[in-house]
Amino acid sequence: MSLAKEFKEFAVKGNVVDMAVGVIIGGAFGKVVSSIVADVITPPLGLLIGGVDFSKLAITLKAAAGDQPAVLLSYGKFLQSGFDFMIVALAMFLVIKAMNTLKKEEAAAPTVAPAPSAEEKLLTEIRDLLRAGK
Repeated sequence: MSLAKEFKEFAVKGNVVDMAVGVIIGGAFGKVVSSIVADVITPPLGLLIGGVDFSKLAITLKAAAGDQPAVLLSYGKFLQSGFDFMIVALAMFLVIKAMNTLKKEEAAAPTVAPAPSAEEKLLTEIRDLLRAGK
């Protein structure tokens, strides 16, 4: 089997395509969540703690000297990433919880068995007569 043919079979499998779609949607979802955190959640939190912007929180380890930039420990960026992670994790939890609830409702829904056909009714009657010994 040629390498090109093997690659084609691999690339067009349903699982690979589904995974690619998931990665693309996940990337877009990540941008939306980052925007929510940066533009909606962080400003009120910063206001509550005195107008501090988390992404700019840092400790100066060495001050700038001449054309050498300052050496900073930017722990605010780490805090911001932590908030992003928590919001993404919460959103994914809620989505999966909703999906599981819908699956449980589908599984719990009673399925109505189709009525037996005329042939099945006749065979059932014959079986019952044979058991009765008639």
